[in-house]
Amino acid sequence: MSNRNAYRSGPAAGAEVQKDRDRWTLVLVRELRHSPERVWHALTDPASLRELAPFDADRSLASVGPVKLSTVGTPTPQVSETQITRADAPNVLEYRWGENDLRWQLEPLGDGTRLTLWHNIDRKFISMGAAGWHICLDVLDHFLADDAMNFEWPRLNSEYAKQFGL
Repeated sequence: MSNRNAYRSGPAAGAEVQKDRDRWTLVLVRELRHSPERVWHALTDPASLRELAPFDADRSLASVGPVKLSTVGTPTPQVSETQITRADAPNVLEYRWGENDLRWQLEPLGDGTRLTLWHNIDRKFISMGAAGWHICLDVLDHFLADDAMNFEWPRLNSEYAKQFGL
């Protein structure tokens, strides 16, 4: 697709790191031009996740309970038994992916949504996670607008590593 080659993500921004003792949390905030209901659907629907997330899901994430998440784009997919611990549509989604806790919060913002993601993550993967989620959120925004995307993970990873002093 020609639009795919035209995409260029913005600079590494909208992310911060919080530290509590030995626990690191990556926090990303993004203002999206879509309603919380549309964003919620994209974050929980397996067909949508396949287009924008770093994993496939064997069922909807819209309800509490077990779900299997399989990594994508890796030589050998890793399957994680994941537990959805909170699914308060269209406001809060919480789950444990491997050893990491994730919390998605969606707040109405005019006609759109303020999305905040908290991801507990190993310190050595913070810039990689920030770059990956940055792209996923770009893809989410464009996916909901039916736009094509290109990926700039290496550049974003480098920018976030510098930003976080890693």
